Amino acid sequence: MKRLRRIARDEKGMALVFVGMGVMAFMGASILAIDVGMLMTARNQAQNSADAGALAGATAMLYDSFEDRSASGPAVTSAIAAASANLVMARGAGDTGVVQVRPQDVEFLNDASGAPNRVRVTVRRTVATLVARAIRVNSADIVATATAEVSPANAMTCVKPFTIPDKWIERQTPPWDGDDTYDAFDNKGNPLANPDIYIPANKSGYTGYNQETHRGQRLGIRAATGNNITVSFYFSLALGKPVISGGDPYRWNIANCNKTIYHWADPLTQEPGAMEGPTAQGARDLIARDPGARWDHSLNKVVGSQFGSQSPRVFPIPLYDPILYDSGKRNGRTADLQTANWIGFFLEETSGNGIWGRIIPIAGIRDTTAGPAPDGLNPKAIRLVQ
Repeated sequence: MKRLRRIARDEKGMALVFVGMGVMAFMGASILAIDVGMLMTARNQAQNSADAGALAGATAMLYDSFEDRSASGPAVTSAIAAASANLVMARGAGDTGVVQVRPQDVEFLNDASGAPNRVRVTVRRTVATLVARAIRVNSADIVATATAEVSPANAMTCVKPFTIPDKWIERQTPPWDGDDTYDAFDNKGNPLANPDIYIPANKSGYTGYNQETHRGQRLGIRAATGNNITVSFYFSLALGKPVISGGDPYRWNIANCNKTIYHWADPLTQEPGAMEGPTAQGARDLIARDPGARWDHSLNKVVGSQFGSQSPRVFPIPLYDPILYDSGKRNGRTADLQTANWIGFFLEETSGNGIWGRIIPIAGIRDTTAGPAPDGLNPKAIRLVQ
């Protein structure tokens, strides 16, 4: 009995117990401090990779092809390239840090309204652990997902100081062409027997320009004579808030970017005079900023720009509402020019008092302080939604 009591009181070997517990605590702290921190960094880098891939896929949908969603199409290949370019825990010596992202990891989804305008990218990366190997945890799988969408933009900047009418259904002298005029009423305001039809972008059945359907269509516009609403005739605009008019600012606004933001349905201020000379001069100055850019018919896009995909020769042209303008003209007041939409335009050349170019998709602005964008608006905003 005495021997048992003595053994119970004996403290020999307790140091080993505390040392063992300390080692375990140290290993746990090391795993938390080193491996968990490393994996959190890897997770953030993987998310950056997924974000880049989703945005690149959405950008390719807008600028290259909204319809081609095949494994070899521009949206998928751009998403994979952008995601792969963002490395995750690259350690060298054979560990390049490239994420795994396959064509099947690029998915195309619908938004809440059912529009097929989203691209989701999933990236994967297996990261080797450092301290956790001591407890036979040799690696950890990192997965990140991001979704971007191409949705209607409700605002635009860098618009040029001239406007043409939005497209209508030509019923007076079909088919619709560059010399047609919008005619829906006679001089007394009575409806014509077979009126031309215009449906605005906020109504079902919008009749206006579509940047995908009309992509690559050659368009020539020239100074308006009189106040007829003619497909290829432009009215000069004074831009700015407050408005600044005159030949010099007008010419500058063509050759450069006026950062005034315009929204759908904003009024447009007509510049006195047709401004043929300043239009041609401003257009030539703009072409000189990026002389190598040209339209590639096989690719149906701009190539050769020293600015990559952001050539300054691609810009938005405001489209005005032909119904509103016609109403003002018939009622004897200064006709109202109101923003009905925008089209992207690649400036190819000047000719006399006109300019020639191609219709091309263009990005816009999503202004949260303004109302929602009508579904028919051409400019699109690219944004991450998840």
